[in-house]
Amino acid sequence: MKESDTIWIACDHGGYDLKLQVIEYLRNHPIPVHDAGCNSTEIVRYPYYAAQVAEAITRGDAHRGILICSTGVGMSIIANKYPGIRASLCTSTYMAKLTRAHNDSNVLCLGGKTTGVFEALDMLEAWLTTPYEEGRHAISLGLITEAEKALTKSGIWNPADPMKPSVQPEKQQTNKVGKP
Repeated sequence: MKESDTIWIACDHGGYDLKLQVIEYLRNHPIPVHDAGCNSTEIVRYPYYAAQVAEAITRGDAHRGILICSTGVGMSIIANKYPGIRASLCTSTYMAKLTRAHNDSNVLCLGGKTTGVFEALDMLEAWLTTPYEEGRHAISLGLITEAEKALTKSGIWNPADPMKPSVQPEKQQTNKVGKP
């Protein structure tokens, strides 16, 4: 097993107890795990911990990560700011399966205060074992990558919508000196 097969996990104070259960599950299956903190229920700021996991994936040190805060929302917001991160907040096993199959999710976000342990572990198992289907889903992921590159470069993504006819602005006629 390569070092990049290690799953990176991090949490804030609201996700600490669930993180311990997830780590135990991973070690019992035996899936290598790197714990990037936090290490107690003392109040911390989740963006610092989400950044560690997202950066590990962006660098290629990991292929997947798990982030847990009270609801999973904050972690998913900050993680998705990083290029190449497809963080998915899941609240059901069905969501965990589909986000892997359709979105090739590489970060699972969970709510430590909104999700029971057994439900979270069921979602985790589904997320770990469901393969990405590729095919028609690759088109959407390609668009996400295209948007990510454009937004990173200019801050603007202006996609061509295949559902709408292309509208070109009318050119004004100019006189000989170039004025309308």
